[in-house]
Amino acid sequence: MIKMSEYAKRRKTLMQKIGSQSILFIPAYPHAKRNADADYPYRPNSDLYYLTGFNEPETILVLAPKRADGEFILFNRKRDRSREIWDGLRAGQAGACETFGADQAFPIEDFARMLPELLEGRQTIHCSLGAEKYFDDMLLTALNSIRGRIRNGIQAPITLTDITDTLHEMRLFKSMAEIKLMRKAATISAGAHMRAIQACKPGMNESQLEAEIMHEFQKNGAAFAAYSSIVGAGANSCILHYIENNQTIKNGDIVLIDAGCEYDYYAADITRTFPANGKFSTEQKIIYEIVLASQMAALKVAKPGTPFASMQKAIVRSITEGLLKHSILKGNLEDLIAKEAYLPFYMHKSGHWLGLDVHDMGRYKVAGKWRTLEPGMVLTVEPGIYISADNVGVHKKWHNIGIRIEDDIVITEEGHEVLSKDVPKTVADIERLMNSHED
Repeated sequence: MIKMSEYAKRRKTLMQKIGSQSILFIPAYPHAKRNADADYPYRPNSDLYYLTGFNEPETILVLAPKRADGEFILFNRKRDRSREIWDGLRAGQAGACETFGADQAFPIEDFARMLPELLEGRQTIHCSLGAEKYFDDMLLTALNSIRGRIRNGIQAPITLTDITDTLHEMRLFKSMAEIKLMRKAATISAGAHMRAIQACKPGMNESQLEAEIMHEFQKNGAAFAAYSSIVGAGANSCILHYIENNQTIKNGDIVLIDAGCEYDYYAADITRTFPANGKFSTEQKIIYEIVLASQMAALKVAKPGTPFASMQKAIVRSITEGLLKHSILKGNLEDLIAKEAYLPFYMHKSGHWLGLDVHDMGRYKVAGKWRTLEPGMVLTVEPGIYISADNVGVHKKWHNIGIRIEDDIVITEEGHEVLSKDVPKTVADIERLMNSHED
């Protein structure tokens, strides 16, 4: 759990970055409709949550540096006994101040009326213009109102600035408290993968393995998956974002599971690939070990001072070497790398940032150059090879083998820590796990 003092420190840091003549707004996401009168479970805006720990809808965060009556303002829902009976308790304005540390809190219905007053005297508005139309409409109406009064000496903001880059650079570097939560998310997710691997049998449906995963998530305090789980068997293992998860798993299939839980709003993202019947075929083992070797090559360079793109370069070289060795690619290694001959089989990148969002925030390049890895960054390392029946010129013995191996790591002063290390990933360890129930 992250302490309120850490949220307060984040707000203070951000206000120092935007300056005393600025004001910042972050609106909550609205409820998302599922169908008819049913909504999806509510999930807060990660930026708003990062700065407050507040997770209710119908909320707008305001940060107004040097404001005499308080810098941290929340506009949120009023307490309403009749609605709380149906939908659950609300913090209300008192809770926003007492529990979440707001200097002031007002009913969300008052925001449009109070907005012109909040804008007066500010030079710059920081927000994510275009992210939420309901907020944009209120902001533009208030701006026009103030501009109509400039002859009375009212100073209207003259600049609208997108806050996302500044805020997301802060989010890129995780605190010890955040890393602790992400380590927990990875541990729960690792257990879920091991449960699914052990449960797998030919004749099962992909959805049954997804159920095993969700059972382990929820049993251990993670109510939701961080993203739609991927459980693809056979040909489906070659579809990168396959989420139908509704086909029968056949004997001889390779099974790819990409799944991670969300624990206290922080994501894990792990992929493991294994044989449905507990024994890799010759071809499956060859491709698997090429991918594993490429991941180990990437992990070797995952340390402070290494450019982000170095992991991709290591993966590309290792995969190309492996495909060349087994005549899936033919030619000269350097030429094959130069002309990106690997792309029909490995078409994505080495990984991505991880945090409050599964594809978390932060730039990958700074001033046009790949940024270097630094302590506190959390990211995935996820090479893969996907050989579908559509890959022209590849012998059919390789068809429908999709392999991805994905781990979550945090960059440390010494190098890196693999947060998802509990899930086996060598051929021998996977086969041992799958057949351990027979011991």
